[in-house]
Amino acid sequence: MRITFTARHYKPSKRLKDYAQNEVLKLEKFYDGIISCEIILDYQKEIQIAELHIIVHGQSLTVVEKTDEIYKSIDTAIEKMERKLKRYKEKKIKPHSENRSLVK
Repeated sequence: MRITFTARHYKPSKRLKDYAQNEVLKLEKFYDGIISCEIILDYQKEIQIAELHIIVHGQSLTVVEKTDEIYKSIDTAIEKMERKLKRYKEKKIKPHSENRSLVK
């Protein structure tokens, strides 16, 4: 998986960047067909924003999470993306099983 990292309106620490990238790498255990992931961290006044944009076989999955702490935003965005990837995987597998039941 190719990972790109962007921070808007501030310079992130190496620890923060490594943390975000390691958390994103854990998403591969939910779906191994992830082509790329873009991590965007933003700071606006009191709000810390984490955005994840993932490309899987021609489709883009996006989540945005806003909280008062950046690590919390990252963790919550990762949890949301896990759920999205599970739903995507289920939808991808489901049509194949329905087609088999129609063929006799």
